Amino acid sequence: MGTKVASDIEIARAAALEPIETIAGKVGIPETHLFRYGPHKAKVSAAYASSLGSRPDGNLVLVTAISPTPAGEGKTTTTVGLGDGLNRIGKRAMICLREPSLGPCFGMKGGAAGGGYAQVVPMEDLNLHFTGDFHAITAAHNLLSAMIDNHIYWGNALDIDTRRIAWRRVLDINDRALRETVTSLGGVANGYPALAGFDITVASEVMAIFCLATSLGDLRKRLGDMIVAYRRDRSPVYCRELKADGAMTVLLKDAMLPNLVQTLENNPAFVHGGPFANIAHGCNSVMATKTALKLADYVVTEAGFGADLGAEKFFDIKCRKAGLKPKAVVIVATVRALKMNGGVKKEDLGTENVEALKAGCANLGRHIENVKKFGVPAVVAINHFAKDTDAELEALQSYAASQGVSAIVCRHWERGSEGTAELAQKVVDICEARMADFKPLYREDVGLFDKIEVIAKQIYRADAVKADAKVRDQLSQWEDAGYGHLPVCIAKTQYSFTTDPNKRGAPVGFELPIREVRLSAGAGFVVGICGEIMTMPGLPRVPAAETIQLNAEGQIEGLF
Repeated sequence: MGTKVASDIEIARAAALEPIETIAGKVGIPETHLFRYGPHKAKVSAAYASSLGSRPDGNLVLVTAISPTPAGEGKTTTTVGLGDGLNRIGKRAMICLREPSLGPCFGMKGGAAGGGYAQVVPMEDLNLHFTGDFHAITAAHNLLSAMIDNHIYWGNALDIDTRRIAWRRVLDINDRALRETVTSLGGVANGYPALAGFDITVASEVMAIFCLATSLGDLRKRLGDMIVAYRRDRSPVYCRELKADGAMTVLLKDAMLPNLVQTLENNPAFVHGGPFANIAHGCNSVMATKTALKLADYVVTEAGFGADLGAEKFFDIKCRKAGLKPKAVVIVATVRALKMNGGVKKEDLGTENVEALKAGCANLGRHIENVKKFGVPAVVAINHFAKDTDAELEALQSYAASQGVSAIVCRHWERGSEGTAELAQKVVDICEARMADFKPLYREDVGLFDKIEVIAKQIYRADAVKADAKVRDQLSQWEDAGYGHLPVCIAKTQYSFTTDPNKRGAPVGFELPIREVRLSAGAGFVVGICGEIMTMPGLPRVPAAETIQLNAEGQIEGLF
């Protein structure tokens, strides 16, 4: 009989956590600048973060991945493992991650704070209410919703066209019943009945703004710039016209402070913010990243989904807007996921299949090529699974070498930092060689549709972009209104370079259809929507919530 493998939550619960003051001290944060949430969580004061401005920045390292599959890639786990690995080899390193959303936690994922011996802790707190940031964002968003309806109820002085209200409500729980709703039923006293709906909190433009804002002043300006509705003459109605931006900023003032926690190996981590990686840019907050760069010599962060979505948006939106210059990229791949890209079914992934692996490597190759287009050197991290064979690992490393990059086998899930020491040293070598010459994919002065075409052709390898006159005219109108300089954020399936999630690998010979475009004026980007993008997920047939509970000792079980 084999040895029982401990679950993530069992490993996390057995960890010897250090007081948060000790963790802060490792990167020089004084105790007086911590706002504690119990013994193992704290926010770092704005005054201290502002005082760091004259310090030089550390080296920024992005962790991204091949196209996601049901086989799993382990991007967050690798981010944690690399941060621990860098500390193990004597470097002062921090990691910056997004906060998990309650929706996926109780739905499919059951938790999202790394795995095995490469986790961020306290794991239960991270996956549940944490420091209340998402609740603050939910409240700020819905305050604006209430103020829109209230304005209309009391006479509609702004002449809002009630058929063209663009602002929905949000909730951080997966609830498909709320996707489309009718509000204000029950008579005159309740307002004017209207079609409405809910998105999940992480899809809110407030969340995207929260993660791109550089100060409370910048936050308020961005909130005020949000377009919430249109008048009958089609002119936009801004949040600031409803005078909601001040109160929303008040609700978010504490949430804006980065959250400090630790890894299983007691290394410092900022976990802050968490926008959708489809309809938004899918990165942790600029506040956390920029603060970490002043505190550590190496900062490891991640971006959502595969490199075609997450890395591109990290580079073209977050880095462009925040003035960040990444020094290295780690592309996470697994033998299992590449075999799936090569046509193997999930139930057959445990059987050696070198030929399928080689076929699936085309997906990895395209991501490597794409990262190089931004002028940032890459290394491949092979997230090791127990059933990976030597032949498969050798074939993967050989393929990566043919693409001009190293592929290093990482065993952080099983061994923690010991399993990523080699990867950490390679990242240091790349950074110290000063090989990076970062540049975004397109210039700001390129037209909006042209920007979409650049991404579609150079990153996805589409032959053309398909968009009707309505979409093109809308983009032209936004350019005329002064929004032409904004970057674009493509919302499409994460499972394929195309808009068809079933086309794995590295497909060619397709068009990218843009069904709709949306202006996120406060966040500062234009969203191009391909196909149906679900902004309020539903629960699966058997949600993780069914097995999440307290045991007889009052401990949480079921998070994994």
